[in-house]
Amino acid sequence: MTDALKRLSDEGVAIWLDDLSRKRITSGNLAELIDQSHVVGVTTNPSIFQKAISSGDGYEQQLADLAARKVTVEEAIRMITTADVRDAADILRPVFDATGGQDGRVSIEVDPRLAHNTQATVAEAKQLAWLVDRPNTLIKIPATKAGLPAITEVIGKGISVNVTLIFSLERYREVMDAYLAGLEKAKAAGLDLSKIHSVASFFVSRVDTEIDKRLDALGSDEAKAVKGKAALANARLAYEAYEEVFSSDRWAALDKAQANKQRPLWASTGVKDPAYKDTLYVDDLVAPNTVNTMPEATLDATADHGQITGNTVAGTYDASRGEIEAVEKLGISYDDVVQLLEDEGVEKFAASWNDLLKSTEAELKRLTPSEG
Repeated sequence: MTDALKRLSDEGVAIWLDDLSRKRITSGNLAELIDQSHVVGVTTNPSIFQKAISSGDGYEQQLADLAARKVTVEEAIRMITTADVRDAADILRPVFDATGGQDGRVSIEVDPRLAHNTQATVAEAKQLAWLVDRPNTLIKIPATKAGLPAITEVIGKGISVNVTLIFSLERYREVMDAYLAGLEKAKAAGLDLSKIHSVASFFVSRVDTEIDKRLDALGSDEAKAVKGKAALANARLAYEAYEEVFSSDRWAALDKAQANKQRPLWASTGVKDPAYKDTLYVDDLVAPNTVNTMPEATLDATADHGQITGNTVAGTYDASRGEIEAVEKLGISYDDVVQLLEDEGVEKFAASWNDLLKSTEAELKRLTPSEG
């Protein structure tokens, strides 16, 4: 066992776990990962909750109580998921305090079915922040067109946000702009900017999955030569955009008011193609002031054989642009790929949420006490 995870942390990469379940909380496993594996945050999404709650592990008593109260299935899911996030936030609270609020964070997502409704997303974000009622929560808002003004509005109210489902460089710049606009609103309202935090979740592996599929369909030697390069190139160019925006004059004015930079977060870092090393999206995306949220398998693989060799993003921007251009020259449209991935991402989370509604409804029916 190397201490690659410690080296990663020392390079300025915050390690967050991309998973949560009640069993992980009650068994002491989450506390153990914080203590031994340098984990300083947790992200959740509708697919993670669907898997956790459908397994039934640890949820029986709460489901029985909710069934006895005859709550709606939507209310039941909110009660269950916010309870898990609250408990995880309490476990991570010492990390939150030790890092001045930067880490020790737990993310919870707005209902993914609201992804194209700005007003409903803002209302849901406020409700979730109120329900969880912990300062170390991040409310996840998808980076759809409708999500952008919601991000500004929610940040403007002093609620910390994890912007999710970012695939394109253009959309990422819009996300940073929405964050800065939110900080400006918060500043005008007299809020303490030092208390507002945000991360921008830039998705990695799915970019390779989609582009590689199209390269395989071409089947040429040129296509084979650029396989497995687009996702890293895309993420590295996102970091270049981050460096630009957070060294601008606009940022300088907010920096003076004690605002926090919105850190890039590498999401979807589990490698999908067994031909690639399983720590690819960790080893090759090391840069200061970033977050890498990993499924447990990737966390274990990094601990076991990750190769952390310092900053692997600096100095790569020209080569990264060349790699994206090489894909485009083969007739694969970058814009088409990233829009498809955003649409699919929203649909997948909505499908997981619907599955969760169905399975929870079935459990509530099974556990509802008979009248009389």
